[in-house]
Parts: sequence; C-alpha cells; structure tokens
Amino acid sequence: MIRLRRGKYIARLATSSQDILAAQQLRRFAFSGCDDGSLDADDFDDICTHIVVEDQKSETLVCCFRFLPLTDGSEIDRSYSAQFYELSNLRAFDGAMVELGRFCMHPDWKDPDILRVAWGAMTAYVDENNVEMLFGCSSFAGTDAKQYFDAFAMLRDRHLAPKRWLPRVKSPNVFRFAARLRRKPDVKLAQTHMPPLLRTYLMMGGWVSDHAVVDDHMNTLHVFTGLEIRAIPPERKRLLRAI
Repeated sequence: MIRLRRGKYIARLATSSQDILAAQQLRRFAFSGCDDGSLDADDFDDICTHIVVEDQKSETLVCCFRFLPLTDGSEIDRSYSAQFYELSNLRAFDGAMVELGRFCMHPDWKDPDILRVAWGAMTAYVDENNVEMLFGCSSFAGTDAKQYFDAFAMLRDRHLAPKRWLPRVKSPNVFRFAARLRRKPDVKLAQTHMPPLLRTYLMMGGWVSDHAVVDDHMNTLHVFTGLEIRAIPPERKRLLRAI
C-alpha cells in the first residue's frame, strides 16, 4: 500500500468516501477557483485509484490525483484521454499502462516538496504494478494559446511523440501547434509557462501529442502526454525511488 513521507507531507491511497469527497472539492477549487464546497466529479472516479497528499501537521489536503490501470494498449479506449484524442496507435502497446488524471495542487500551497512526494507515490505505484507506460492529459490554464506559444514551440522541437504512438486529432476544437507555429522558442519563457506536471514528465523522457485540445468545460488547453518507464534516465529513477 502506498504511504510515503517527505518533509512535512504524506502521500497515501484514498481509503474512504470522505477522502474522495475531499479530493473532488480540492479539484473544483484548483480548476475553477470555487471554494464553496462544490465538486469536480465524473464517472471515472468510481473506477480509479485515488492518491491524496496531506500536510502531516494540519492534515490539510494539498494535492491529489487518480490512476486508471489498463492491462495493455488494447484497453486504451477505456481511458479518460480517449474522449479527446484518437489513440488507436497505442492499442499496439503490449505492457501494463496507467492513466494519471485530475492531478492538482492546492493553489495556496507552493512547496516543491509536494510535487516531489506526489511523484514518489507515482513511482511506488508504477513499481508495485509493473507499469510500463504512464500517460494522461497535461493542462495549461486558460484557452488562449498565444500566451503559451514559446512552450508549444519547444514541445514541437523537442518532445513530440514517436510516430508509432502519436495521437491523432479527435476533438472538434484543437490548436495544431506542430503544424502552425513557425517561431523559434524562447527557452526561458517556454519553461516559465510550462505546467509543473508536464515539465516533470518531459525531464524524465516524456512526449506529447502534436496538437492541444481546447477544453472549454475545464477552461484549459491540454496535450496528451506519455512516458515509457524504460525511457526514464537511471539517475532520475534512483532519485524518485529514494523518496
């Protein structure tokens, strides 16, 4: 069972309906700014494993996310991401897969140890379940692509998915950054505007789709993101497992 501590924080499996409810409330606050007790919830919550990260002293929920395990690529159409991306190329993946979804951090908590302990919990889950690919949707806040042009240009130049796995367009409203952008990215601006979760994926060898989905419901732009576990540099694996 996942239960990890780092500094002030503990990451653990959600074990009760109260844990899930708290995660849904945090997601609503993180994604929309509503702190009125309303929920971000969907049908995937019932079939996912949920992880919560708490401040040990105050027991404040500071981060949460969920996992959807798949036996292999033949089950890819069961994923949340498959609603937005045409993922038939990934049906050929022959190892265990896990979709990471609804990752969020409390807007008032900025400690980088929160992200570190979250990735430690992800690593523990991957190791315990012999997962060979981690994937999901990585979101940029808002739906105006212009503010992220440098980030998208860097994704185009350095981090596109291998052709054998490349997701194709499914959603009616997308920004085809790989085809449309012609600018050379400002690396500093690109890194500044890159979501922390996506930045960590990329540092470990992750890759993205060649287009971003404009999600008006969530008020985000998101890219499909994949990480083959065997591609993670050994030193990175050692650091994650040390947590």
